[in-house]
Amino acid sequence: MATSKNTIENGRITRSTKQSEVERKWHLVDADGQTVGRLATRVATILRGKHKATFSPHVDTGDFVVVINAEKVKMTGKRMEQKTYYHNTLYPGGDRHEKFSELMAKHPERIIEEAVKGMLPKNSLGRKTYMKLKVYAGSAHEHAAQNPVPLSL
Repeated sequence: MATSKNTIENGRITRSTKQSEVERKWHLVDADGQTVGRLATRVATILRGKHKATFSPHVDTGDFVVVINAEKVKMTGKRMEQKTYYHNTLYPGGDRHEKFSELMAKHPERIIEEAVKGMLPKNSLGRKTYMKLKVYAGSAHEHAAQNPVPLSL
């Protein structure tokens, strides 16, 4: 076993996880009938690795997550008509606003991607963590070779 950095806190030795010690798994999440925010928080937790006993905030200890059926997610209340997504083209007057219903018709996978991305750290570790998220509008995905374990949320 590789040596690791140990620190003493309140008389206890705390072991810090190294990147080489991380074991990654693949999880499959079916978004059919799930609420966007609740789904995104659970997916973000798995991507960060907070569900593991070996979690360290400065190391990417998370697993890969494949989300299928993104076109079947739902929003509660009037958010279906009121929720807007914003981006800027970086040109003058380039503000773009798109409603949830419009985005759901064109690119349903972006809804889950944006929700999860907002729940990850805004730094290089968060960008690295975000790359482990794979979202598909339908039930077909190209990660069958990784044998993703179905995850019930």
